[in-house]
Amino acid sequence: MTRLLRDTLQEWADETRVPHDLADRALRRRAWKPVGMVVLAVGLVAAIAVSAVGLRGAGPDVRDPQATMRAATGVTLPPRPSPAPTDVRADTEHIPPAKLIAAGRMAVSAYYIARRERISDKEQRVVYRWSLYDPRTDGYEKTSWAWVDVAPGLQVAAVLDGELISRRLGILDLNTRQILKWIDLEHPVGSVTWSPDGTKVLATAYSSYPDILQGKGDQASPMGNSPRTGYYIVDVEAGTADYHELPPLGDGTFDGAGQPANMNGRQDLGWSLDGTLIWAPTDTSPDRVFYTLDGEQTEWPKGDRYVDYSRISATSPNGRLVLGRGVPADPVGGQKVLQLHAWADDDNVIAVGCAGSCKSEFNNGLVLVSVDGRRTTQLGANRDSDKEGSWRWVLTPR
Repeated sequence: MTRLLRDTLQEWADETRVPHDLADRALRRRAWKPVGMVVLAVGLVAAIAVSAVGLRGAGPDVRDPQATMRAATGVTLPPRPSPAPTDVRADTEHIPPAKLIAAGRMAVSAYYIARRERISDKEQRVVYRWSLYDPRTDGYEKTSWAWVDVAPGLQVAAVLDGELISRRLGILDLNTRQILKWIDLEHPVGSVTWSPDGTKVLATAYSSYPDILQGKGDQASPMGNSPRTGYYIVDVEAGTADYHELPPLGDGTFDGAGQPANMNGRQDLGWSLDGTLIWAPTDTSPDRVFYTLDGEQTEWPKGDRYVDYSRISATSPNGRLVLGRGVPADPVGGQKVLQLHAWADDDNVIAVGCAGSCKSEFNNGLVLVSVDGRRTTQLGANRDSDKEGSWRWVLTPR
């Protein structure tokens, strides 16, 4: 743990404001759970202690009208900060946050608010309203993009033009808010996610909007058949976009025992930790199925351990510890959290902490907690994660 991080933790040790998290609807075990790169679909309704086991192994969007006229070549991506910042940044005053939230090697690069819209007497759709990190203000800016993902280093983002699924993918310079390149796609896509090295974008294709629910109010549930058709691998620097077909996982109704399944319409794909494979989410166990970049199913990569339903490694940066879910009989320091999300450094974890005495798991916030449980620092203001309109964060390496 860096000296700066340690000093900051000590300075804030007496602060007791409960952070405002994005421990999303992941904390609610409902019949439907959108599973994507930004949605953690496994919730823990009871508070759990941080545990680790030994392991070896809002301005308007600025769009460039000239971008569509450029030649079909790649773009030169801006360099990542070196060394990357590791300080602790918090915003416990605003809901959703107005200032950058970050700790150690990770930052909240973007967040979204999901809302349901009625489209008929029997159907609803979930729509996402995104806000992106803005280095010019060190805060967040509301956008109108259909989907966003920020590359490691927080210098560029991949964005989808429009409101729902899109045939137009843009590479946005976060510092200038200008589109570096537009990429037109034959098949509409519903999500984008950067490779770990920040040079490629994985875009999941759908034949129709995937977030359609059947029913009324909170009783609405997924339609049961995902419209996923495949995916693009976009090499940003080379300027290429290669499409591969990949049908969705079934809902389990006719699958054999032990076969992976997923009842959700949104089945966004993600990258393996080293970027050599991709994975599809399941709603069974294990939580994902791996494929080669060409779409052939393959084995789980040896040694990889993930935070559930996320692209984030559960293994500490030094490779010695792995995030766990155990409940020690006598947790050191008595600090408890609801979910473990990411390693800030070798000694501290970004997590979802419950407010006060944890009377409600939905009253929670984003925190930084030490591995031994002795220190907890609020990173954001407390909020009701069960309420529609709650903000949901995306964590990205700095």
